[in-house]
Amino acid sequence: MNSTSQIGRTISIKGEVTSHEPLTIAGHVDGSVEVAGHVLTIAEGGKATATLLAATIVVSGAVEGSLCANDKIVVTETAAIEGDLAAPGIRVAEGAQVRGRIDTGDRKARELQLAS
Repeated sequence: MNSTSQIGRTISIKGEVTSHEPLTIAGHVDGSVEVAGHVLTIAEGGKATATLLAATIVVSGAVEGSLCANDKIVVTETAAIEGDLAAPGIRVAEGAQVRGRIDTGDRKARELQLAS
């Protein structure tokens, strides 16, 4: 089954969100989001004031907090991020707003962090 869970535009969540399938956030999450082994997408118009952990993170909306991915982070031209990004591969589109530190260093350390 190839499905993606969604947090819709009118939904606001405060706390911990955990998923074992792809997740798209179009609303607002305040806390932490962990997507084990799948893609986490912050849609255009979506907002996360959170720590984000996933295999891949795609940001088109707003994020305030740290982002850590096992594979890659993709920041589109509509994204606004204030926080640190850590992943083996990071792509930032022209026009995106990023304020923070970018780390493409040790993958093993990130895998251990995501496993805990």
